[in-house]
Amino acid sequence: MTNHGSGPLELDARIETLPLTEPFHITGYTFVDCRMLVVELRDGALAGHGEGLGVYYRHDTPDTMLRQVEALRGAIEAGVTRGQLLRLLPPGGARNAVDCALWDLEAKRNGKPVWQLAGLPPPRPLPTTFTLGADEPAAMAAAARRLDGARTLKLKLTGDRRNAERVRAVRAVCPDAWMMVDANQGFTRETFAETLPALVEAGVAVVEQPFPVGREDWLDGLDCPIPLAADESVQDRADLPKVAGRVRIVNIKLDKCGGLTAALALAEEARRMGFELMVGNMGGSSWSMGPAFALGALCAVVDLDGPLYMRGDRSPAVSYRDGRIWCPDAVWGGPAMSAA
Repeated sequence: MTNHGSGPLELDARIETLPLTEPFHITGYTFVDCRMLVVELRDGALAGHGEGLGVYYRHDTPDTMLRQVEALRGAIEAGVTRGQLLRLLPPGGARNAVDCALWDLEAKRNGKPVWQLAGLPPPRPLPTTFTLGADEPAAMAAAARRLDGARTLKLKLTGDRRNAERVRAVRAVCPDAWMMVDANQGFTRETFAETLPALVEAGVAVVEQPFPVGREDWLDGLDCPIPLAADESVQDRADLPKVAGRVRIVNIKLDKCGGLTAALALAEEARRMGFELMVGNMGGSSWSMGPAFALGALCAVVDLDGPLYMRGDRSPAVSYRDGRIWCPDAVWGGPAMSAA
């Protein structure tokens, strides 16, 4: 894996906002648009792009991220390396945006795609989940019907006691779909026990982040035949020990750990400890999906549907067909002048 700079750079960092097609509900939050930090690094005629959404529940916002990047403008434009960036910025959206821009630029400088530079398997279309925001059961079932071509579903659940209804309603209209659920920390042990029979009956394959961060002990002795995944409980490598022996799957998001460089290190450590891997997203355009797509080659579960819920995207963009995501080199991470 290469990790070097090559002279001074020109930095452009800005905040962009793209509206969602409709409000998106999860436990404790409703989103109506997608605000992101966009970083462009130029070396003459070559440009690398990165995008960071941040981690909303850790108060890692585009405004704070932009201030972090501007504070390091001198070091970045002097030709910062990805290794140096790990020391200069903490995990989060700011480091993610700069790190991914560096990877994208490096691919163009070297004439090789990122997957090859990173030693990853050659890319292929990846089955991805299509997410249903938490809503009334009938509304979620109607939304599932509209997901043309979706073979893999992710249902957002909430802290109320209607989750069994939600799961049953969606399963009734999508009898053959692979299905996982994500509580976003919304369950208690009591409400989880109440809902679990419906999850088993519906053939749910994965339960993501059932309990709040800091209550990983609630997973101890949990009688659950469905594999569990950690999301909010694992931000970066330092969090892996607290979920060891408690969950089977770790959801890696570049905004959480702070870029593709950190994500690859997290993936390596997680696999060494016996975890299966999932790659997810905090939303965003195709510039967020591109680096996560590269990581997806290592993952058992892929959740990269962010652009589907926005009214606009980059051009060129990732594509969704037959329940799969595909990221051509021209979108992100390919050599200069590559064709889609």
